Amino acid sequence: MGYAMSDLHVLDLILFVSATFAASFVAGLAGFAFGIIAAGVWLHFLSPAQTATLIVAYGLIVQGVAVWKLRQAIKLERLWPFFIGGAIGVPIGSAILRWASPTSLRLGVAVLLVVFSLYSLIRPKLGSIAGAGRMADGTVGVVNGVIGGATGLAGIVATVWCTVRGWTPPEQRAVFQPVGVSVFLMTALWLGGTGMVGRDMVGLFLIGLPALAAGTWLGLRFFGKLGETGFRRVVLLLLLVSGVALLIDNR
Repeated sequence: MGYAMSDLHVLDLILFVSATFAASFVAGLAGFAFGIIAAGVWLHFLSPAQTATLIVAYGLIVQGVAVWKLRQAIKLERLWPFFIGGAIGVPIGSAILRWASPTSLRLGVAVLLVVFSLYSLIRPKLGSIAGAGRMADGTVGVVNGVIGGATGLAGIVATVWCTVRGWTPPEQRAVFQPVGVSVFLMTALWLGGTGMVGRDMVGLFLIGLPALAAGTWLGLRFFGKLGETGFRRVVLLLLLVSGVALLIDNR
């Protein structure tokens, strides 16, 4: 279910490393989700299963560092409904990844790219649902787990949900980043247990690791030195273009 490294052209490998660097740079600089940026490029020459596996592997590193820095602000009583929901959703998403056609999954990711970028560009003012309880949080955790297990994009639903829960930005980060790491970890264990992680994935992971480290380091160095608003808009427009391109490819 995917391409062997021997099937990839030199240009594909260059694009893979470049996209890994760019995604990690943006994540370090602007706080954007690494996976949704990388997927916009990787899915043009990697299968959905390979893309999800690499997003999970790299996401554990990138988001794990962020969670470690936030450890003092994390409230476990607020997180456990999301964790339980994720534990339910990840196996469902992984089953979808295992059995759905690559074309359908690419289409799903393309739609996510377009919807997420349009939502973030327009920034609609959503009503506050600060009174939503743990059952609602757990339901969101299930949806987040399904999407994470199927695509590796573990944080989209949780991030949007946190914006309408009435939490402050630091509180939001202390929720959606640990939730993202937990979904990454559960997805990695599930994919490994079902035999979907092969030698080619390890090889690609190692090839992209220096680019990941360099991009993250450079993004953190530039953090706060560039205008974030304009930069985020440029990135969102690129995501929108990537999503549209994937939609066209699936026609």
